[in-house]
Amino acid sequence: MMKLPSLRIGELVAEVPILQGAMGVGVSLSNLAAAVANERGIGVIAGVQIGFEEPDFETNNDAANVRALKKHIRKARELSSDGIIGVNLMAAINNYKDMVMAAVEEKIDLIVSGAGLPTDLPSMIQGTKTKIAPIVSSSKAAALIAKLWDRKFQYLPDLVIVEGPEAGGHLGFSEEQLNTNPKPRLEEIVKDVIEALKPYEEKYNKAIPVIAAGGIFDGADIAKYIKMGAAGVQMATRFVPTEECDADRRFKEAYIQSKEEDIRLVKSPVGMPGRAIYNNFMKRLEKEKIPVKKCYNCLKPCEPKNTPYCISHALIDSVKGNVEDGLVFSGTNAYRTDKIITVKELINQLMIETQAALA
Repeated sequence: MMKLPSLRIGELVAEVPILQGAMGVGVSLSNLAAAVANERGIGVIAGVQIGFEEPDFETNNDAANVRALKKHIRKARELSSDGIIGVNLMAAINNYKDMVMAAVEEKIDLIVSGAGLPTDLPSMIQGTKTKIAPIVSSSKAAALIAKLWDRKFQYLPDLVIVEGPEAGGHLGFSEEQLNTNPKPRLEEIVKDVIEALKPYEEKYNKAIPVIAAGGIFDGADIAKYIKMGAAGVQMATRFVPTEECDADRRFKEAYIQSKEEDIRLVKSPVGMPGRAIYNNFMKRLEKEKIPVKKCYNCLKPCEPKNTPYCISHALIDSVKGNVEDGLVFSGTNAYRTDKIITVKELINQLMIETQAALA
């Protein structure tokens, strides 16, 4: 019987090879991240607009986000003193560098970065123990970032997360790619990324663990990617209907009540498709733009004058429980969730299923 491998990122070892995917705004904060870390997986705090509950969020957005990020990292550490805690910071946010520096000051274990290429990230963690992991959706992007970091910083990614087309939230694929048949397959992309990184692993004599992400639902899925050479998986959707998830209970129930046909693509204000549960908000968007009352200047390519809606507002509304008038991001398989359980129960169940599938 094949033993379940630990996930090793340098000196960090997660006995459970599951990285909990970050879900923003506010769906995966310190509570969920700590619960996953306590079960020996890797818990990840979503950094995007994390300061939404700070009193000065509307007036002093950048400072509120930096302060809240530090607060949540500290709180996660209190709840899980020896677990592995990461943060996800999108490369497309305007105060990216300030947020990275805040996480590094708090001695975060891992910084995960997608939504654009984090070209200068190695320079921001120099001389610290913080590990860095880009999210890619193709072997081309993986090779590009490895080549760039190698040339500029003599540094390689400590971990690479490969996100396929079944993921939730923002996707690194065009609408065209997502609507073609057959659409890109995560299995193929993972294999290609592993191959693309080999020359760099050899050059530095260092393993770069590759993580499969997007649409991974049960132990059979986890086993499939481990057999293929992945070091582990990233899962987000499964962690929403858990007691410890930081979202309002109504947000969790929206997952459980959804049907397969409710999970649809939605255009994000920055033009990339996202995946969410169909509701009043999405119905409205089909007919009209939703005027932006307040711009947070959060994303680089966003233009408040032309944007169809404010994504920050839409995500904050839903995480607070207004699931009909907000945007409820989800992975393809959200409709397969059927009850709210604890993180401990979920991870135990996944590990039993994975062991059985590996055997």
